[in-house]
Amino acid sequence: MAETDEHECSESEEHVCRQVLQILGVIGDKWSILVIGQLRDGTLRFGELHRAVIGISQRMLTLTLRQLERDGLLTRTVYASVPPRVEYTLTELGSTLLDAATALGDWATAHRKEIGDNRRRYGDAHPSQTRS
Repeated sequence: MAETDEHECSESEEHVCRQVLQILGVIGDKWSILVIGQLRDGTLRFGELHRAVIGISQRMLTLTLRQLERDGLLTRTVYASVPPRVEYTLTELGSTLLDAATALGDWATAHRKEIGDNRRRYGDAHPSQTRS
């Protein structure tokens, strides 16, 4: 009987692990972190977000916003105007990610030179293993 209980517990832990990995895959995505960071000061329209998140395509921004909305991290409000106005705001749940997202950004900023140097040294030592 103990083996069955352990097996069930293991399956339960695996299920939780899969859920956590899936969530981290969404919120840990570079675009999600950048969008969440841009919404830290309040509501933004789609165009404002697109200009603020440097390098993101309109399609990728749309996909990212949909995922964040689906997970309840932001709200999307559409106003019936011509052209339609769409605004995005972090939810209370989404706001709980701000400290973690800010900490990651601060860490990357503080260590960017060291990491860049390490990447260059690695590339010099392993030229066939680096990408441009």
